[in-house]
Amino acid sequence: MDSIQIKPLTQENFQKYGDFVRLDQVNPEKYQRIGQPPTEFYPDLILQNLGSPILGVSLCRVFPRELKIDLTEHHNYTEEGNLPLDGDVYLHVGPASQEAEEMQVEVFEVPKLTFVRLKIGVWHHAVYAKGNKPVNVLILLAERTYHNDCEVKPYNRTIGG
Repeated sequence: MDSIQIKPLTQENFQKYGDFVRLDQVNPEKYQRIGQPPTEFYPDLILQNLGSPILGVSLCRVFPRELKIDLTEHHNYTEEGNLPLDGDVYLHVGPASQEAEEMQVEVFEVPKLTFVRLKIGVWHHAVYAKGNKPVNVLILLAERTYHNDCEVKPYNRTIGG
């Protein structure tokens, strides 16, 4: 079985799965700004459908591990936000329209401080740390999504370089 090649994260190649914003590249030329230094506010950089009025802010700490996809999951009623805080990561995604067993997965390299919004139904699972150090990833989901809106399926593919 061929391994899945890692792709750079671009608006064009990721748009069917969601969108993203690189927080280290937010500036008044590209985004709406309220205020001037010493305090600037950039509102609504990404809009995320939670399907719930309560936001759950979670932390996923991923340790270096084999680049092999064992599991995949999706949510039917909420989008998911991922923000790697202190390192780059690899994220696997598959189209919402496919069943896990026949899904064609893509893998993207997500630079640290890049907030990624996954659309409802997009297959994914915990990201992979790039390099040899753990990476802390901030996860934004509707409250208790992992309990009441998370379908997990086995998947068996290797991620290539």
